[in-house]
Amino acid sequence: MDYLTDLNPEQLEAATTTEGYIRVVAGAGSGKTKTLTARYMYLVEQLGISTANILCVTFTNKAAAEMKKRIRRQLPDQDLGRITTFHGFCVGLLKEDCHVVRYPTTFIVLDEEDKEAMLRTVFEDLGITSRDLTIKEAIDHIGWRKGGRGYVKTLIGDPEKLRALSDAATTLKDKVMYRYFYEQRKCYGLDFDDLVYFTLYILEQDKDTREKWQSRLEYIMVDEFQDIDKDQYALADILSGYHKNLFVVGDPDQTIYTWRGADVKFILEFDSRHENVTTIYLNTNYRSVPQILTASNALIDKNRDRLKKQLTAVRSDARKPLYFHAKTGQLEADWMTANMRSLHESGVPYSSMGVLYRAHYVSRAVEESLIRNKIPYVLYSGVEFYKRKEIKDVLCYLRMIYSGDDISFLRTVNEPRRGVGRTRIAALKEYAQLNGCSLYDALAANLETELFRRCRAREYVRLIEKYRAIFDGMDLTDLLAGILNESGYEDMLRSSGEEERLDNLAELKQAIYDFERKAGEEVSLGNYLDHAALFTNMDQTEKAQAVKLMTIHAAKGLEFPVVFLCGLSEGIFPGKRANTREKLEEERRLCYVAFTRARDRLFLSDAAGTNYDGSFRYPSRFLFNAEKENVEYAVPLDPELEDRAKEQIRKTEDPDSRPRQESALVGKRVEHPVFGQGSVIGIPRGQEGVIVQFDTMVTPRTFGPAAKLTVLE
Repeated sequence: MDYLTDLNPEQLEAATTTEGYIRVVAGAGSGKTKTLTARYMYLVEQLGISTANILCVTFTNKAAAEMKKRIRRQLPDQDLGRITTFHGFCVGLLKEDCHVVRYPTTFIVLDEEDKEAMLRTVFEDLGITSRDLTIKEAIDHIGWRKGGRGYVKTLIGDPEKLRALSDAATTLKDKVMYRYFYEQRKCYGLDFDDLVYFTLYILEQDKDTREKWQSRLEYIMVDEFQDIDKDQYALADILSGYHKNLFVVGDPDQTIYTWRGADVKFILEFDSRHENVTTIYLNTNYRSVPQILTASNALIDKNRDRLKKQLTAVRSDARKPLYFHAKTGQLEADWMTANMRSLHESGVPYSSMGVLYRAHYVSRAVEESLIRNKIPYVLYSGVEFYKRKEIKDVLCYLRMIYSGDDISFLRTVNEPRRGVGRTRIAALKEYAQLNGCSLYDALAANLETELFRRCRAREYVRLIEKYRAIFDGMDLTDLLAGILNESGYEDMLRSSGEEERLDNLAELKQAIYDFERKAGEEVSLGNYLDHAALFTNMDQTEKAQAVKLMTIHAAKGLEFPVVFLCGLSEGIFPGKRANTREKLEEERRLCYVAFTRARDRLFLSDAAGTNYDGSFRYPSRFLFNAEKENVEYAVPLDPELEDRAKEQIRKTEDPDSRPRQESALVGKRVEHPVFGQGSVIGIPRGQEGVIVQFDTMVTPRTFGPAAKLTVLE
């Protein structure tokens, strides 16, 4: 029983407590996987339970593979097929029992690309364009309608009825949804949502199948229980309904997926939803040095919705987290890379360093500094900034103004859609080949032909010609703004809800502004395109010895000897949409996850400036939540800045704490020297001032404390 001798008392209790409902609250770095693995082997080796009667559910294939790898060292000949993900288990159950819903065992599992391809076929059949509905909007609607699970009965019925439902639908979204169901039913295709919903439908509707699986699965273990959604919770509850042996492991302080359905209450209220629950805390942290844990504990203690606990370190003392407030994003990035180089020169490999951030667009300045300093890096769960689709699209628009190459033409002429599809492109290629000209020149020469009069190609040519004539005398920032606006590209992203892509475009605007400011008299469109090409053509060798860049969500479950957490500014982290206590608590949990990825060193940083809504970038409340005595400041914060930051944060934490004179203005009539008379209708969240609805305007206006408003008696 070597696998038990290495466990601490709490881990040993968790591994050997086998009967009933058991909740293990496992803090970051507390040996959760080790404990799960030991419990599985204890059930098999000491109690003699067959692996066929144990279900161990993890959230990722990677986690399941790691657990199987550990167990196979001890149990090399055992079938470990029921160490799997929720979706993997559902596929296994459906392969055995999908006959209950009259589906063949040869059903197809549809991935995201399959779903999009199927929807594109539906759009073509129904004559739907992206102006009518986007693929993303259709996917979101279908996912929302499937959430009630009542659709399963409809989907398993007669395919022709699905087509009839599509024809009879009164909304475009429902018309698309039923036609999508029809396409699914024709090929017996199940997407990832269907796998869980079909499994639940069968277990709830078919008593024999339910009792078979309940009897078979004598012991059920669920990892990362803080991240399960209501359907996965229902699945675990149903399957454990006979033997009532359900062992769940998780950390409510690391619930960071509420946007995809996770609910922290499932683990917080586990003891009130089940009888005779045993709760075991794993609070010994084997990962991080004490100073990192002290700051992490102080940070997360500010949340209300949690099970109170304090992680305890076993490692020796080291340095406190180091914080730097920079004047600009570039200076922040340069501070990070200077520390990376210093660490590397002291013997720390680049591969031991992780850069974490709240959103991908934050990585732009960091990537540029890494390239300038010739530090190898690799970006995970995302694309390098200058290789992201929207950035390449816009750079190609700029290249069309500057050089008009065919690659840029093909990328931009139908983005956003202008009706220049495959047939018209083929005609342009034929004309260009016969006349020895570029594709753009071919288009310009054929605008009056029958083929091109019926599309919006003229708008594209008008845009390119306009800016070709004037770009030499324009600031690059104005040129970019004009193209984004007049091409319709920014509106396309906004109408389809592409918030992250819009943030990336805003970051590109900042990059161009920074380039203009530094280049001085050398600034030109050609110079900027050359500058950008240095980043897009970056050598990506030596990935094994590279700094790793990723979002905090992507870093969940990982750890690094050294972590750089950047972009710690109000409006970035926490994000501007974290406008309720619940959302702020999730952002704080996300920051806690970032802190606890670090083993030896934790670097924290932010930069002054303004967010894209015009608000000032104060240092994040999460820095202050970690408590000043727990963090080393590379440069002391200006006391006035610190006071203003804390006052601003206090207002957003408690939106009712407005100056009394501002609150007293609500409902009053006021007069503005330009806008005229109106009524004060409220106070803006998170900032000083008032919101006024003027008599002559459709929408209200927000004013700061310096606004020239006269109160009318």
